[in-house]
Amino acid sequence: MPRYHLTTFGCQMNAHDSERMRGLLASLGYDEAPERDAADLIVFNTCTIRGSADERFMGNLGEARRIKRENPDVVVAVGGCWAQSQKEDVFRDFPFVDIAFGPGEVNRLGELLARERIQAVGAFTFDGMFSGDLPSLRERPHQAWVQISVGCNCVCSYCIVPSVRGRESSRPWQAVLDEVAAQAADGVVEVTLLGQNVNSYGRDLPAGDRRTFAELLAAVAEVPGIARVRYTSPHPKDIRDDVIAVHRDVPEVCRHIHLPAQSGSSRVLKAMRRTYDRERYLALVGRIRDAVPDIALTTDLIVGFPGESDDDFADTLSLVREAGYDGAYTFVYSPRPGTEAGKQMSDDVPPEVKSHRISALIETVQHTARQRLSRHVGTVQDVLVEGPSRTDATRLSGRTTHNVTVNFTGEAPAGAIVPVRIVRSTSTTLAGDMAQVPEPAGAA
Repeated sequence: MPRYHLTTFGCQMNAHDSERMRGLLASLGYDEAPERDAADLIVFNTCTIRGSADERFMGNLGEARRIKRENPDVVVAVGGCWAQSQKEDVFRDFPFVDIAFGPGEVNRLGELLARERIQAVGAFTFDGMFSGDLPSLRERPHQAWVQISVGCNCVCSYCIVPSVRGRESSRPWQAVLDEVAAQAADGVVEVTLLGQNVNSYGRDLPAGDRRTFAELLAAVAEVPGIARVRYTSPHPKDIRDDVIAVHRDVPEVCRHIHLPAQSGSSRVLKAMRRTYDRERYLALVGRIRDAVPDIALTTDLIVGFPGESDDDFADTLSLVREAGYDGAYTFVYSPRPGTEAGKQMSDDVPPEVKSHRISALIETVQHTARQRLSRHVGTVQDVLVEGPSRTDATRLSGRTTHNVTVNFTGEAPAGAIVPVRIVRSTSTTLAGDMAQVPEPAGAA
């Protein structure tokens, strides 16, 4: 049987797309190879949102060039956002690449492979299918990504997503619920709903089929067997009161919202075209915390955006303290080809200033997160077991409803939800021991 090796870069949507690629390739008769050198097909699922992702990909692509030179029969396929952004130039600049396909063309991978005359592929194709309907091989049997939309209608000046993934397109309501039900029947207990702007779901659907994102969250939570529902990534402008109410009222919807701010400066937010200012963002944080006091908030933050002054950066640091984040993904701005900022704005913040700012931001985030996570010490948290701890195989690891990793002692199978008494905390993780579950009244 032919074998493939797949490497994934980037966001959760790319991780989901890679699961679909694995499922599709398995349907076409492929086995997965543990190393690139053992593969007949080398696939990269790429990201181009950050410059660092481009650099990592290029290093891996260099190895594929070497393998192709040693074995010309190997097929090299490059998919994802980078491939979409470079489609006109990829074959000229990288002549050893055989196939290039964008994130909206995962369903064409079978057809593209057939054109390369890969053994056992034949003429089979999934062309025309929504990628969420493709077969999937999950990384963890008890957790699943569920794609509810693709694309984005926002025009953030730094972001290349709309140009590589297109405009928003929502998956039909019933198709989402059918997939969740099938996943639950297959042992999944936690689903994560995916979309570039996940909480604008449904607005493009026909009037008779239209549902709000809040309605979809509640409906997914009602699917028998589903114990936890997460989603990513939302836009603050679309976190409405009905979504907040679902977090408050529906226990299966996790007590965690990823709320990308990008900056704490209203002036920079306007240049980023984020459609909200600092005050509106903090007012949203206040409404969320009033409704669900124990909710965990995480965020994305960029330093060094064109024109960012010392005062603008100080606003970002103070936003971290005022919002009280449980964690944050922090990035140094790098201009992306094809974006408004990349084309029209000068990358004028010196590298040494960016370096100083990112260090200061990480330190502030860690301080705030350490304070936030310490509130769990002494409590008992329900933890979804994911498997052995990566740092200590004698302990288990899992996540709370707040999306915090817990390393703990005890015995339980992956996929079980168990009570854990928290005894220690850091800025990123918790530690504890599995709590005794009291016997039911009247038990012998």
